[in-house]
Amino acid sequence: MFSLYIHVPFCATRCVYCDFFSNTDTRYKEPYLRAIEKEMELRGEYIDDDTLETIYLGGGTPSRLSGNDLERIFNAISRRFSIAEGAEITLEANPDDIRPDYLSALRDLPINRISMGIQSFRPEDLRLLNRRHDREQAIRAVELCQAHGFTNLSIDLIYGLPGQTPEAWEENLRQAIRLGTPHLSAYHLTYEEGTALYKRLQAGQVEPVDEEVSVTLFHILTERMAEAGFQHYEISNFARPGFHARHNSAYWTGKPYLGLGPSAHSYNRTSREWNVASLPLYLRGIESGQPATERETLDLSTRYNDFIITGLRTMWGISLDKLRTEFGEALLAYCQKQARPYIQRGLLRQENDRLALSQAGILLSDGIMSELMYIK
Repeated sequence: MFSLYIHVPFCATRCVYCDFFSNTDTRYKEPYLRAIEKEMELRGEYIDDDTLETIYLGGGTPSRLSGNDLERIFNAISRRFSIAEGAEITLEANPDDIRPDYLSALRDLPINRISMGIQSFRPEDLRLLNRRHDREQAIRAVELCQAHGFTNLSIDLIYGLPGQTPEAWEENLRQAIRLGTPHLSAYHLTYEEGTALYKRLQAGQVEPVDEEVSVTLFHILTERMAEAGFQHYEISNFARPGFHARHNSAYWTGKPYLGLGPSAHSYNRTSREWNVASLPLYLRGIESGQPATERETLDLSTRYNDFIITGLRTMWGISLDKLRTEFGEALLAYCQKQARPYIQRGLLRQENDRLALSQAGILLSDGIMSELMYIK
């Protein structure tokens, strides 16, 4: 079985921090839908399997698509692939798109999980981030989803915002926990080059929080979520038992996935492919029958490095037995040698054949992973 990701690039407005590929011109919607249908036929053989374990519609803002648009996409999926019983099927949504009539339309589709980009419940944060919703809309959107039977809900929050205090972050987390959603993704703000927020940073109009504050905010996050009964199962993700994001977990555990739509990435264990990050070029390539993609064939060391980077992000870590089987004794010995100082310092923990980051090690995860990677 494998996973399917569909990138829906449409947004009503661009958020100042976001560097994901998006487009605000809805005139492209009909050609995009035709292209997604055709791309399934053109690229379906990239994965040597026909059964989908998870489906994820991400963006952009997938909730900008109507119920009829989404039905069209799912009809195309059903014509080309088999959907496993109990498959996790996620739609990303913005709070201001959530209305009773829209949720009623979603109930007629296979969607069984909604991931909502709230980012903050504080008005000043939402203005800074150029979000279209307010606090009340965010809370109401979650409550509407629950009332319509969508109980497998995830919400996104951002921390490390300019001027953010520990008290403000505590209140955001308290509100999220009060809503009763079983999954939270919490990301530290990054200033991605090319975004409007990055330009404001360069112009001295915003000041990032310092490292000490960032560490404090992270500790508050992990402590409050643990107190509320959430498992910290991936660096930025927290879930109540049984509600881990199966689609994203597939990425982190090295399962194959097919990505459709502009800028979407695919992986089949031996290569990676990615579509051009341009809607006109993407549409032109699909229409001509020659998708505008690039491919990287993965050698042994690249696959090993991917194994380290993705596996160590999770609470499960990596299996040393699997490392030996897939990459050989030499890379196993290299990994163990590189890991030893971090185990001694309490930043990595080894239990039986599993090697994972400790809670203290998560804060230094990038450096630890880079030390375990193999550079030719």
